[in-house]
Amino acid sequence: MSGFETPARKVLKACEARGIMLATAESCTGGMIAAALTDIAGSSSVVDRGFVTYSNEAKMEMLGVSAETLAAHGAVSRETALEMASGALARSRAGVAVAVTGIAGPDGGSAEKPVGLVWFGLALEGHEPVAQSHIFSGKDRAGVRASTVETALDMVLSTLKTA
Repeated sequence: MSGFETPARKVLKACEARGIMLATAESCTGGMIAAALTDIAGSSSVVDRGFVTYSNEAKMEMLGVSAETLAAHGAVSRETALEMASGALARSRAGVAVAVTGIAGPDGGSAEKPVGLVWFGLALEGHEPVAQSHIFSGKDRAGVRASTVETALDMVLSTLKTA
C-alpha cells in the first residue's frame, strides 16, 4: 500500500457516495494519483481512467489543451491545469477530474516558476472548473511529487464535500 491509503480511501468513498467516477490528468506525478487510488481493492467501481500527459503533445492530443494556451502560459500554469481537468472530464465517464502540472525538480525552475510550483485543476460535472497552485519549497523531487498527490486527493475530497 502507498502512503496515501487513508486520503485515497476517503476520495473513493466520497465518489461512491455521490455515484460518480473519477479521472486523473497527471504531468509531474506521472500517474501517482491514479496509482494511489488503484492500490485499493474495489477502486475500479470509482476510478474510470488516468491520463499521464508528461509532454505538451500529450496534453494537446489526449486532453485537448490548446497550443495557444501552452504557448501563452506554459505547461505549468493555471490555464493549462484548468484545460487538463476539463479535458479529462470530457474524455471520460467521470463526474470529477483532477489535474496536476508542475516543476518537481531538481532542475527546470525559474524565478517566475520555481522548482516545487504545482498547479492543480479540478473539474466537477455541472460546475465551473477551478484551479489553485502550491509551491512545495524545500523538498526534493520525491517530496514535491508526494505532496502533490496528497494535495490533489485533499482537493478532490474537499470539493466533493462542499459542492
